[in-house]
Amino acid sequence: MESGLRRRQFLKGGVVIGGALGMAPSSAAAGLAEPRPQPAVPAPDMRAETEPVDISPKTTIARSGADFMVDVIKTLGIKYVAANPGSTFRGLQESLINYGGNASPEWLTCCHEETSVAMAHGYYKVTGAPMMAFVHSTVGVQHGAMAIYNAYADRVPIVIVSGNATDANTRRAPVEWQHSVQDNALIVRDYTKWDDAPASLQHYAESQVRAVRLATAVPGAPVMITVDMDLQEEELDPAAEARLRIPKLTLDRPPQGDTGAVREAAKLLAAAENPVIVADRYARTPAALGLLAMLAEALQAPVIDTATRVNLPSSHYLNHSQRMGELLAEADVVLALEPTDLWGTIHALDDTIGKPWRSTIDENCKVISIGTGDLLIKANYQDFQRYSAADIAMSADPEATMPSLIEAVKAAIPAQRRSALAARGRALRDAYAVMRRKARDAAAIGWDLNPVHPARLAMEVWDQIQHDDWSMVGSTVATPNTWARRLWPIDKFYSHTGSSGAAGVGYGLPAALGAAIGNRDAGRLSINFQSDGDFMYAPGALWTAAHHRIPLLTIMHNNGGYHQERMHLQLMANRHSRGIDRTGIGTSLRGPDIDYARIAQGMGVYAEGPIRDPADLRPAIQRALAVVRKGEPALLDVVGQPR
Repeated sequence: MESGLRRRQFLKGGVVIGGALGMAPSSAAAGLAEPRPQPAVPAPDMRAETEPVDISPKTTIARSGADFMVDVIKTLGIKYVAANPGSTFRGLQESLINYGGNASPEWLTCCHEETSVAMAHGYYKVTGAPMMAFVHSTVGVQHGAMAIYNAYADRVPIVIVSGNATDANTRRAPVEWQHSVQDNALIVRDYTKWDDAPASLQHYAESQVRAVRLATAVPGAPVMITVDMDLQEEELDPAAEARLRIPKLTLDRPPQGDTGAVREAAKLLAAAENPVIVADRYARTPAALGLLAMLAEALQAPVIDTATRVNLPSSHYLNHSQRMGELLAEADVVLALEPTDLWGTIHALDDTIGKPWRSTIDENCKVISIGTGDLLIKANYQDFQRYSAADIAMSADPEATMPSLIEAVKAAIPAQRRSALAARGRALRDAYAVMRRKARDAAAIGWDLNPVHPARLAMEVWDQIQHDDWSMVGSTVATPNTWARRLWPIDKFYSHTGSSGAAGVGYGLPAALGAAIGNRDAGRLSINFQSDGDFMYAPGALWTAAHHRIPLLTIMHNNGGYHQERMHLQLMANRHSRGIDRTGIGTSLRGPDIDYARIAQGMGVYAEGPIRDPADLRPAIQRALAVVRKGEPALLDVVGQPR
C-alpha cells in the first residue's frame, strides 16, 4: 500500500498540510471575544493576482547592436575576417554570417588566434589591403599576441576585434569572469598602434573607422578594438538607431621627404663615385619596384635588396643583393630606404666573446636615410634596433618621396658625368652576370644529395611553375626559400612575401595561407616552402586550408629540428670546448620522426611523403601541383639537408 502524500492528491490540491492551511479555528473554540463588525468594503478585483502573468524573458529581437556594427564594417572595404570562435564576440559573429550574409567580409574559420592574426599578416603582404582578425577576450589576446608582435615589427596593418564582458552585473559565472578584463588591450599595447573600447554604438562606429585609418597610415601596424558583449547583443531601438551615424573613411597620404633634404641628398648621390642603395622595408605598392629601378638607372648604382619586401626585380642588372659586403666596403654614399636596422646595415657585430663590432663602410662615407621608423617607436620592445645617425635623415615614406628624389637626381647630374655613369653601369652588368653564375654553381654542389639539398628542391619546383603567375608565400627563413630568391626571377611585388617582422616562430604556415587567399582572388599560384619546426606551432592551419579550399602548395623542408637553434648551441659548446655531439638535445625533432603527410591527410589535405631521394621530386611535385591548380591545398613532406 502507498503511504504518506500521494502524487495524484497533491496535484489535485486536495491535501491540507497540518490541517491549518485554508481554514482557521472558530473564535469561540479558541476562547476569544467576538470581533466587532467592520464597515462593508467592496470586494477587490483579484484578476491581476489570480490570472496567469507572463514573466518569461523576451527571447527574440528584431535588430541588435551587432547588426549596426556590421553596417559599419561593410563600409570599410574589408573582404575577410579570420577567427577562432569565441563567445565574447558571438553577437557580432552571428550578425556577420546571417545579417551580413557572410560576404565582405567573409568568415574564415581558424583553429588558433595566432593563425588568425598571421593569416591577416600574410594577406596584406600580397594585396596591400588589411584583413580583420577576431580574438576571444583575454585568452584570445594572449594566444594571438606573438602574431600581433610579428605584424607590428613588420609594420603591417591588421584590424583586430576582441570581445569582452565589461559589466560585472551581466557576466555568466564562472567562465565569463575568467575571460573578462578591465583593459583587454593592455598586454599588446606596446606593440599595437592604437586601441579603444567603445562605450556606445556611436562610439563604436567612430572607433572602428578610425582603427582602419590609423592601421593603414604609414607606418602601418595592428590596431585593436574591444567590443562589449552587451553592446553587441542588446536590442537596437529604431529611434536610437535613427540618431546613429557612420563616419566616412578617408585614408591618410604617406609623408614625403622635405624638399631641401631631397635636393641635398640628390647632390651627394649624383657626385658619388660608388653610391650604394640599400632597400629594406621600402616597397609598399607594386609601383615601388619601377620607381627604384628608375633611380638606380639614373645613378647606375647597385641596389642591395634585404628581402623584407620585393624592392627591385632580381633579374635587373643593378640588383646586387648577394654582394652586400664588398659593395658597402667600397661605398662613398649609402642611401638606405626604410631601414629596419640602419646600424646593422653599416656595422657588423661578431658573435664571439665580448661581441666586438666594426664599421662596414669607410669613415668618410656619407649616409642618407629615408624612412618612417622614428614615427612609430615604443620604449619597451626593442624592435627599433641600435641607434645610428645618418648624415641626412628624412622621416618620410621613401616610396612617396621617390618621384621627387628621381627628379632631383637627374637635375643634379651634369652632362660631363654621363659617360662615367655609363661605364659604371657596364661594369655592374658584368659583375651581375658573375654573381648569378656563382649562385648557380653553388646550387649545383649538392644536387644529387640524399636527403634532398634545398637548392635542388627550389629548382625542381621552379622547373614546373616558371610559366605560371606564381607567388612564394610564407617565411623567408626556410632554406629552400633563400635559394629560390637567389635563383628564381623575383620580379613582381608579390613574388615573395618577405620577412615575418619579429622572427616569431609559427608565422610561416598561417601567413602563407593568408597570402594564398589574396593570390587565389587574383588568380595566382601560391608556393610555400615550410620549415618543420615552424609548422608544429600551428599545424591546424591546414584544416583551414582544406575547409575553405585555399589553393596552396606547401613543401616541407623537413630537416628534423630547430636547426638554427642547434647551431647556437654548437657555438656555445665550442666556446666551452665541450664538443657538439649532444647539441641535438632540446633542438631535434627526431625519435619519433614526424609524419607531416599523414598530419595533412588527417585534416583533409592532399599529401605525399616523406620524400628523400631527389629523383622522386619531379613526379611528386607534378601530382601536387595538379591538385593545387584545381583549387585545393596540397603538401609534400621533403626530407632535406639541414641547410
